[in-house]
Amino acid sequence: MIPLDPDNWTLLESVLVFAGCALAIALAGTRIAGVVDQLADRTGIGEAAAGAVLLGASTSLGGSVLSVTAAWNGHAELAVSNALGGIAVQTFFLAIADIAYRRANLEHAAASAPNMMQNALLICLLALILLSPFLPAVSLWGIHPVTPVLLGFYLYGLHLVRGATDNPMWHPRRTRETREDTPDDTDKMPALPRLWGEFFVLMVVLGLTGWTLESAAAGIATHSGMSQTLVGVLLTAISTSIPELVTSVAAVRRGALTMAVSGIIGGNAFDTLFTAAADIAYRDGSIYHAIPQQVHFWVALTLLMAGVLMMGLIRRERYGLGRIGVESVVIMALYLLGVSVLLSGQS
Repeated sequence: MIPLDPDNWTLLESVLVFAGCALAIALAGTRIAGVVDQLADRTGIGEAAAGAVLLGASTSLGGSVLSVTAAWNGHAELAVSNALGGIAVQTFFLAIADIAYRRANLEHAAASAPNMMQNALLICLLALILLSPFLPAVSLWGIHPVTPVLLGFYLYGLHLVRGATDNPMWHPRRTRETREDTPDDTDKMPALPRLWGEFFVLMVVLGLTGWTLESAAAGIATHSGMSQTLVGVLLTAISTSIPELVTSVAAVRRGALTMAVSGIIGGNAFDTLFTAAADIAYRDGSIYHAIPQQVHFWVALTLLMAGVLMMGLIRRERYGLGRIGVESVVIMALYLLGVSVLLSGQS
């Protein structure tokens, strides 16, 4: 019987709780993808907006709760490494989804103005986080001035994404491999109240598992001797990002390519708010100035991966290397390189 008090968990008990939470996140994340796809058609908001806001926010909820809980408990390194490590691994997952789509390069088939706008927003938010430690370490009520700027910039970015959806000033050239958002038959779907109810129940499940996962991750770091950065980037970030992998591959197989890409990129932009939320919860000053050098490296690497993805969306290579784009290969190589650098620094 595992004790209720996380402080009394052994390494084995922490690992068992961690694995159980990761499984629950995977199951709930898998189901929520189908619910959001139906909500997109039922409400008429479209796959791009639903993927960016509903799917991105809901599948990221577990990681968000984990980062806020870690910051509240004074684990600043775990909080920011989980928040920012998840963005890199989710970009890596987009390359995996590209492999799952066999007809053409995913960046070619799902190119759209909203997806490119979301990726540009992500780059700006990451750059702002990277600049924050070089600003004065001032805070008001324990909150650094960058935090409200991040929140405001994100909301303004969503406004721009919505504008790019409703009235795009740029259109990708259509080819026979281009796949656009086409609503399914809503008559065969559950009623709208039932869909919203299931959506919110699944969000609660993801939030509770994220809260429990933080205690397990902190226990693993304490008992194993691993740094909180390594635990955050390689364990919690990957486990809380499992829904993004499952939902993006599932969306590709359903033919919802716009949602597959927007769910990842939109979720990445939303994940930058983990840092802002963690700064509010962190009571020892500015969390941006508690970010270790390893996390600075990870943010810079993630910026590079996002830039490569942007070039892929603009270039729109049709087939690439065996139906996977060159950009996807580069993204996977960059992520694996980053993991090897972190592991070599741990040894």
